[in-house]
Amino acid sequence: MIDTIEPMEAKLVEALPEDDGWQFEPKWDGFRCLVFKQGSEVALMSKSGKPLGRYFPEVVAGIAALDVKDVVLDGELLIPVGATLSFEALQMRLHPAESRIRKLSAETPARLMLFDCLALEGRMLADAPLAERRGVLEAFHAAHGTAMLRLSPRTEDGVTAQRWLDTAGGALDGVVAKRLDEPYQPGERAMLKVKRLRTADCVVGGFRYAAKKREVGSLLLGLFDAGGLLHHVGFTSGLAAADRPALTAQLEGLIEAPGFTGDAPGGPSRWSTERSAEWQPLRSELVVEVRYDHVSGRRFRHGTGFLRWRPDKAPRQCTMEQLGEEARPAVVEAALAEVR
Repeated sequence: MIDTIEPMEAKLVEALPEDDGWQFEPKWDGFRCLVFKQGSEVALMSKSGKPLGRYFPEVVAGIAALDVKDVVLDGELLIPVGATLSFEALQMRLHPAESRIRKLSAETPARLMLFDCLALEGRMLADAPLAERRGVLEAFHAAHGTAMLRLSPRTEDGVTAQRWLDTAGGALDGVVAKRLDEPYQPGERAMLKVKRLRTADCVVGGFRYAAKKREVGSLLLGLFDAGGLLHHVGFTSGLAAADRPALTAQLEGLIEAPGFTGDAPGGPSRWSTERSAEWQPLRSELVVEVRYDHVSGRRFRHGTGFLRWRPDKAPRQCTMEQLGEEARPAVVEAALAEVR
């Protein structure tokens, strides 16, 4: 039985591989989770090695109830809310109060989307090729799949995988490619991941100075809602060093409160930090085009890539409609319906 193991990770690449011998899977928008069951003991571990079990008691109970003595699984914790998956609902589980966690686990129960099996009933599988591990996983799921325990779709067809990627959004973060003939490689970036990168035109509603410098460090991005309120949706910091002195002077000339008239950086949130409150509001005059990979809760999940200034674009044209959820391919839509 494996006591602990680092998850195999993925290297970000620009395009899906075109040669044979690959398995493609959706890259789900959730918390990566390794599951360890030995007898009555169950442990859920995050990608960073931190225990997750106390935050997802319904998943622990579901694994404990399985009619298997020992198993090690790799998958993704997901919480369906409405027509898609909610990363915010996952984050809300990371709460210090057990009573709060129990309440949320009943109201918005999590699912575990499985995509690998590393050990089963004393059989160690990490050194076996993916094709063999996937066969074991599918048999395991056929015997033990529940409303909580799901099996991630897969394909060896590059055209299907590209279609998943082309219409990623809402439930999916992209597509992962794995070699069918390779073993599980703990801690290694032995998989490939491709994300669909999209662009948006955003109002620069504020900026932060760089640490220990009186020079712009990042631009704070905003989009208008249907009611005309400007909401903070993320940031971009990919600014050329040579441009920063002149840009800082330009931005300082535009400083004017409130900057954001809707959701603002450093607003009431349990995720706020002292750093998030240190920002300068700007008049809504500048528009920038950025590249992003994922939207969650009307915000860019990660930092965005600076592309160019848009002096030809009016700030009022920068609306939330740019972030509308996109269509998903039928096979993934069916899988998402199954998650719900």
